[in-house]
Amino acid sequence: MSGVKSRREQYSDATRAALLAAAARRFAEHGFAGTALEDVAADIQATRGAVYHHFANKTALFRAVHEQAEAEMLQRVEAAAAVHAHDVRAAADAALEEFLECCCEPEYGRLVWQEAPVALGWSEWKASEEQYAFGLIERTIKALIDAGALPRLPAGTMARAVFQLLGAAGIELALTPEPDKARVKDEYAQVLHYMLGAKS
Repeated sequence: MSGVKSRREQYSDATRAALLAAAARRFAEHGFAGTALEDVAADIQATRGAVYHHFANKTALFRAVHEQAEAEMLQRVEAAAAVHAHDVRAAADAALEEFLECCCEPEYGRLVWQEAPVALGWSEWKASEEQYAFGLIERTIKALIDAGALPRLPAGTMARAVFQLLGAAGIELALTPEPDKARVKDEYAQVLHYMLGAKS
């Protein structure tokens, strides 16, 4: 079978991508409650029916936006770590810095840390956060322990604690006024680097 998509499929994919981009902007600017599907459709000169062709309702649209934001964050964090593939300590530091940078960005910060718990509900949001972040954190902690950069404490418990700390940092950065973000980011970076065994 040919792997080439038909023109109709290409148009459908392009419409879906445009809807996700428009919805991300709307949700980040107006919040989940303040965003109407009609406005998202109008932003790309589409109909409400076009939205429903791809997404069952506003929550489904938000879920897709949230998943895309988290996947892109994870790609950025993994790419930053990969630059230092042969140095576990440097890779962990680079991953942390990239994560904090993502949390400072207005769209990611509001979508993930402010709107997602409301739009998806607490349980689904926490499960999603674990899906996208916990595995990488646990692998990083185990690598740091194996390299002697962290004490041989229970890796799973340590990863869980770091996961919660990173979540707290993300929430605070999302809520921090723009003029103060760089300072708060640097302070969290200093504290988290120290807690993860980096030398001062």
